[in-house]
Amino acid sequence: MLKKLARQIGTGGAIISPLAKKLVMQVLDSGRLSYGPFLKKFEQEFAHLHARQFAISANSGTSALLVAVQALKELGNWQDGDEILVPAITFIATSNVILQNRLKPVFVDVDLRTYNIDPADIEKRITSRTRALMPVHLFGLSAEMREIMRIARTHKLRVIEDSCETTGVAYRGRPVGSMGDIACFSTYIAHLINTGVGGMALTNDPKLAVKMRSLVNHGRDAIYIAPDDDRNRKGKLLKEVMDRRFSFVNVGHSFRLTEMEGALGLAELKTLSKNIKLRQRYAARLHRGIEPYAEFLQLPLIPPHTEHAFMMFPILVRDSRISRDDLTFHLEQWNIETRPIFPILNQPIYQKLFGNLEPKYPIASKLMRDGFFIGCHTEMTHDDVEYVLDVFKEFFSRV
Repeated sequence: MLKKLARQIGTGGAIISPLAKKLVMQVLDSGRLSYGPFLKKFEQEFAHLHARQFAISANSGTSALLVAVQALKELGNWQDGDEILVPAITFIATSNVILQNRLKPVFVDVDLRTYNIDPADIEKRITSRTRALMPVHLFGLSAEMREIMRIARTHKLRVIEDSCETTGVAYRGRPVGSMGDIACFSTYIAHLINTGVGGMALTNDPKLAVKMRSLVNHGRDAIYIAPDDDRNRKGKLLKEVMDRRFSFVNVGHSFRLTEMEGALGLAELKTLSKNIKLRQRYAARLHRGIEPYAEFLQLPLIPPHTEHAFMMFPILVRDSRISRDDLTFHLEQWNIETRPIFPILNQPIYQKLFGNLEPKYPIASKLMRDGFFIGCHTEMTHDDVEYVLDVFKEFFSRV
């Protein structure tokens, strides 16, 4: 007889490594908590991992997205009310940062199998005021960037990759987050890289990099040369440099990260590949174990040209003989946390702003109605995975 687990298996989890604790203590012992060598190295290694030239740390993935949109708007002379296309299935921050920049989010329906933005629907939504595309790499799986970049080139649009849920994996042999004008990542708790809070914006464009680095630091002139650097102490430009460090050239934000998050991030990068492989092993076992119920459930698709990091394990109920709510209630009763697939279109604030959007996005509406996800992370054990499968088996034994 199945015995109920005493603790909950959450949708996300994190393990703080001995190296992370050691590096954080080095930061505390140094007495320097603001931007310094740990955070700078974290940025450099993060950029290298994603084949990018520039990395700008921020205090969240949302902040990184906000300054990415702001930088493109200001450098591109976009007007209030110009449009950015975003998927109709995503975390609400993706579209909120567009509104916060006085731009208009235009939603695009998604692919039923991958949950990511549907390139075929993108072209139908482009207007004379469209300025950018913002594909989201959802749940650990890249959007179809080859087709998205083709559309962007054809229509002369900028591309911001929301990669907050996907890092450390490849799409057609390239790192996810290496193709758009800017890619933004989250290092929030339970994400693939965990620094507690944090985010990163990556680009190869030096003008965008300078702009975003300024925007995360109150709009300060982004020269960033330390006054105690011996190479500059006797330089003729020292006074000018010092003056510029306290010169503000943009209307910016207080979005800075600290040295402690930088230390955590450096430790997390060391174990990223190993942790993703563990997630992939857990996902493969979940897939095999739930596959006998495939007539009722749609399981994650991994296209042959793409790797999946499995930040979560999404499931879609596709048979009317069972309901999502009955299944998720059963899982929750057995201490397995579930969450609905991001219900953006029916959020009260968006209904107030845009009216009833659901009829325009049939696939997204179906996913919101019948989809959910469960955990697939490094805090779980192999026994946890087997327990999850036993709970699924118990449910379907009664169907």
